Amino acid sequence: MIVLFWLLGITTLVAQTVNSIGIRLVSIPAGKFYMGSERDGKDADESPVHRVTITKSFLLAATEVTNAQYEAFDPAHKTLRGKNGFSKEDDEAVVFVDYVNAVAFCDWLSRKEGKPYRLPTEAEWEYACRAGTISDFSTGNSLPKALQKSQQTDRDPVIVSLKVGQTVPNPWGIHDMHGNVEEWCLDWYGPYSGEQSDPVGRAAGTFRVTRGGSHGTPVTFLRSANRLAMIPEDKSWLVGFRIVQAPMPSTQPQPAATAPAVMQRVSQKRFSWHPVSTTQPVFKEPQRYVRKPDCALNVPFYSHNHQPAISWYPNGDLLAIWFSTDAESGREMTVLASRLRARATTWDEPSEFFKVPDRNMTGASLFQDKQGTLYHMNGVETDGDWQNLAMILRTSQDNGANWSKPLLANPEHRKRNQVIAGLFQTKEGWLVQAADADPGPTGGTAIHISKDRGKIWEMPYTEPQTPDYKAGATGGLIAGIHAGVVQRNDGSLLALGRKDDIPGPDSVGLRMPMSVSTDMGKTWTYSASELPPVWSGQRLVLYRLNEGPLLVVSFTHHPDEREGPKAGMLFNKASGAPYKGYGMYAALSFDEGKTWSIKKLLTDGKERYLNGGAWTGAFEMDSTHAEPKGYLAITQTPDNMIHLLSSSLHYQFNLAWLKELPINE
Repeated sequence: MIVLFWLLGITTLVAQTVNSIGIRLVSIPAGKFYMGSERDGKDADESPVHRVTITKSFLLAATEVTNAQYEAFDPAHKTLRGKNGFSKEDDEAVVFVDYVNAVAFCDWLSRKEGKPYRLPTEAEWEYACRAGTISDFSTGNSLPKALQKSQQTDRDPVIVSLKVGQTVPNPWGIHDMHGNVEEWCLDWYGPYSGEQSDPVGRAAGTFRVTRGGSHGTPVTFLRSANRLAMIPEDKSWLVGFRIVQAPMPSTQPQPAATAPAVMQRVSQKRFSWHPVSTTQPVFKEPQRYVRKPDCALNVPFYSHNHQPAISWYPNGDLLAIWFSTDAESGREMTVLASRLRARATTWDEPSEFFKVPDRNMTGASLFQDKQGTLYHMNGVETDGDWQNLAMILRTSQDNGANWSKPLLANPEHRKRNQVIAGLFQTKEGWLVQAADADPGPTGGTAIHISKDRGKIWEMPYTEPQTPDYKAGATGGLIAGIHAGVVQRNDGSLLALGRKDDIPGPDSVGLRMPMSVSTDMGKTWTYSASELPPVWSGQRLVLYRLNEGPLLVVSFTHHPDEREGPKAGMLFNKASGAPYKGYGMYAALSFDEGKTWSIKKLLTDGKERYLNGGAWTGAFEMDSTHAEPKGYLAITQTPDNMIHLLSSSLHYQFNLAWLKELPINE
């Protein structure tokens, strides 16, 4: 049948058919178009603009697949209607379907009708979306308000109708290509490779392309050229799909993208570690590990580099990862990595380590189990912000040259999944990962536990309410965000966190909260530690050293705090004389965290200019001043050297240095 549409003063003849389950299919003619855009920065993956030929016409669904249409294939999906408040009605776009679900629906429909159904290729999708235009949107370089639905990043999702086909179609009669819900495409995500006919993407990859943007998404992500992608098994309230009726193009896919530099030239020779002296103090010159890469490398390096994690490899290398972004709530956020190769003295230039395109990537950790398996955990948002994160896990068995496909360790995009550096293994062999319980400055820390080396993860405490963090109280979360967690020798867990501070004895003021669990994280008991609180821009580490004692590295005070009794902290010189120091310090406990008998400012006393990057910036180190703030991460190599990262700097020292008090000037 022929349907006449009127759009923005243009009369368009559209040929369409309706299939057996009520999906309207519009004939899209063969033709040529310019794919991509000339944007850079977060949109650099849209370049280069290249000519694409679609050699054969195809039928494309006029709208996204609805609940009623999808549930003709999968009736059980009806239980997901209204999840998080979205998509309750028959004629709303189906959501909470992953790539595998969408492909299975197409296969079912193909068998049902004896016709080839599939997802659109990325090129077919953009070709149909543009509908003969070359502008940002099929409506020009702006999107009319009538086509928009809460087009901003919503920390708490704003409920809107996802009813399909309610706005005017584009010039080819296709609805909802700019927004409503994102749509799965057929292709593996990968870089463009120039002029092509009927491209089908890459031969392999990690993520599947999604297109079109959605509700709860800034308008720029709804442009015709904008590229998004997702882990194929991921699903959310933002993503659905539409279908094509046509045979699969016969084009051969492009080769898989090359591995980033951090995964190249990786030695597989086992390193021979030679323990550093147990009596000779060692403190090496701090060096930058966050280095701006050469522009020719095309590494997505942004203005704000922060929140590191670190681990060592059996081949002697160190790996540091961190996020790079312009805004902490930005979709451009990516995880970069640098490698300090065995016996090298300078970190490699950074390269991209892990990035789900156009998703916020807040929170990452690394851990090496001393048996050759390296674990990487990361948060993955639905869009921007960092509240509704899923948790993924990847592993490497070959010193980080190759990584497993991301496993959704916690597939629900929700609070309590903001990964914190400090993943560790208990004496039972269980993996424990701390994660912020709330995106705000307070709200505590949750833990996730895997008893099978990362295959299945569970939270010991799942109740939504936040405990009352006061001395003697008990609750299901660790007091304070960004918590460091260790297992004590008696099997209990000990944690220290930021904010949710607890008054100390007498008149000492607020103290860093200490949480102890004797039931592996189901409940925690709170008390005031003897350590000062940490503030914004600061993240402590809590770690068990190879030699046995517990180590805390934290900060004496917040540098924005006015000078007064709370600013700085008293330390002892070798003579026993006290002095006031400021900034990053280390504390050692030889009684499982009950007391911290040695406290030392993290400086060798040498005067030097340093730059801590991120929220820290430039500072002067001397005998009484260390780095004033930063997010910390730590590991200790088998030679017993301690490697501490702040937001941009790498510190190296040993236990003997920590025990040696500074001499009198």
